[in-house]
Amino acid sequence: MDLHTAMAAAEAILFAMGDSVERSALARALEISGEDLSRVLAGLSDKYDRPDSGLRLVELEESVQLATRTELYDYLIRIAQAPSRPKLTDTMLETLSIIAYKQPVTKTEIEAIRGVNSDFAVDKLLSYDLIQELGRKDAPGRPILFGTTEQFLRSFGVKSVEELPAPKKEQIEELKEEAEQEIDAKLSGPVGV
Repeated sequence: MDLHTAMAAAEAILFAMGDSVERSALARALEISGEDLSRVLAGLSDKYDRPDSGLRLVELEESVQLATRTELYDYLIRIAQAPSRPKLTDTMLETLSIIAYKQPVTKTEIEAIRGVNSDFAVDKLLSYDLIQELGRKDAPGRPILFGTTEQFLRSFGVKSVEELPAPKKEQIEELKEEAEQEIDAKLSGPVGV
């Protein structure tokens, strides 16, 4: 199969699927090697990087997806109802950050870092498809392990969690202080009669 035919076939598959497609599955469907697939995807990426294209090729770890260029969303909203974006509270962002940087991680480990119960935040993040269950930890009680999803990568504009910025030492100290203040506030709160 020549490069242009392979690019057209890959484009058709990605368009029809509407969601991400694993690179290995795409290579199998096109009956080409991983090296040839890299050339096909580079060609598609070049095609979409032009200013007259409304699409872009998004690479997510071992998957790829066709998506609308973000700078054109305003035009889409005029014809389609804008999808509701999840509202992430500070608690949810903090929980999501812990999961992103520590994954795979259990709820108990999240709560040990935060110092407070995280049931609500974890449930909301699951419903927003930003995190997922990755299996169970080989430990007493076999707690559920959590990690981020492809939707998380799309939402934060990164190809993989390795692209997340490293937290600065000041930020880590600030988070520790906030957690200690939360614990102190809970301990010094009103006592029930």
